[in-house]
Amino acid sequence: MSFETLGLSQSVLQALALKEYTQPSPIQAQAIPILLQGRDLLGIAQTGTGKTAAFMLPSIDRLTESKKRPAPRSCRMLVLAPTRELASQIAESARGYSRFSHMSVATVFGGTSINKNRQDVQRGVDVLVATPGRLIDLIEQRHLNLDSVEILVLDEADQMLDLGFIHALKQIVRLLPTKRQTLFFSATMPKTIRDLADKFLTDPAQVAVTPVASTAERVDQFVTFVNQPEKPALLTMMLRYGFGPQGSMDRVLIFSRTKHGADRIVKQLAASAIPANAIHGNKSQPQRERALGEFKSGKVKILIATDIAARGIDVSGVSHVINFDLPNVPEQYVHRIGRTARAGAAGVAIAFCAEDERAYLKGIEKLTKQKIAIEALPENFNNEANKIRSQVKAHPEAAAAQEREERYQETGRHQRPAKRFSAKPAGASAGPGAARGGPGGNRGGQGAGRGGPGGGRGGRNAGRSQGAGQGQGRREAR
Repeated sequence: MSFETLGLSQSVLQALALKEYTQPSPIQAQAIPILLQGRDLLGIAQTGTGKTAAFMLPSIDRLTESKKRPAPRSCRMLVLAPTRELASQIAESARGYSRFSHMSVATVFGGTSINKNRQDVQRGVDVLVATPGRLIDLIEQRHLNLDSVEILVLDEADQMLDLGFIHALKQIVRLLPTKRQTLFFSATMPKTIRDLADKFLTDPAQVAVTPVASTAERVDQFVTFVNQPEKPALLTMMLRYGFGPQGSMDRVLIFSRTKHGADRIVKQLAASAIPANAIHGNKSQPQRERALGEFKSGKVKILIATDIAARGIDVSGVSHVINFDLPNVPEQYVHRIGRTARAGAAGVAIAFCAEDERAYLKGIEKLTKQKIAIEALPENFNNEANKIRSQVKAHPEAAAAQEREERYQETGRHQRPAKRFSAKPAGASAGPGAARGGPGGNRGGQGAGRGGPGGGRGGRNAGRSQGAGQGQGRREAR
């Protein structure tokens, strides 16, 4: 089957030919004819399966056929993505696919100038790719309205819910015309996603190219059991000498559970003269773009990322994915290793599993219905690890990071499951009486108001705590 048989216009086929795309992927072959008919769609597909082209190609044709022009401060197609990186990636693809269709494409997300966002939408735009937080900012400031949206796309819907965007999504959908085409894509399909899809879609067709939560077929998976404090040494050895018989580690994506953990890994590798960059929510947009650009170009072949920032990292040629920390949410493992073996290539995924992470490994194997092969520690691991630790101690920044890591391990805090993002708005209370001066402050406190008793962990400090507010959900991705 070729793209010519799917019913796409000549201008879109010309853009595909320029990119040397000839054969559609399974999700493209199934979704494109359905979307050209104007039907709603529920798509279940992993990252790297070509779903961006699956919804963007037919949408460009439908927008072209309607021959409408975008009204000022409006858009005709709205694509919602959970992260800045994914939004940028989608917009870049949209510009390429619409090259001969003369569509205007703009992005709206946090970390960039809101004044520039206003200018971008001032005259109206055909395709707008946005994260929910910044989109709502523009709507509330009356610089954008959604009255003219013909096509709505929700990409990575499962991650949207994990980030606490459920209320923002409902608010956005209420502002859209009832008569529209809605496309809903998710890598996994738990009940919460299914319920959300039922509310947003009308008589949708369903396309599923892989079983829910299955891992990429061409990824060879391994796990190495190692003590938590020895993970940096194992990682350094692996990057220096390669991974067993699996070949050289040409371009490596490493996952850390936390933002501070990602920075620690960069410093520890720097002590062994191994250059690496980190990408996470505490980095500014220019820093994130520089790190991703150097990784794509091959200037820096090692990138450490958190799960949230990694959405949208669409880099061909990632040879290895390393789970420095195992995710406590099994579905995240599927997303992580999907960063390698893209576009039909092969890849290797390696997990470092400490004693307290064995339950996470068990959950992953239960979800994916497969046993991950065990790779033993290198024979000379202890001697090499001691040498590496000596190098780290000689490097002031890395030594400080290592010392903090050891204290962190001693407290046992790393054993606590990572907090799920809350969908509550900023300042919302997790318990009664969270207002200033009322009872119910921080953990165990009684009265978190200014000057009121409590506020500490069961103590009677008079801090300014305002209750167990949980408005952290949108900060990193917004």
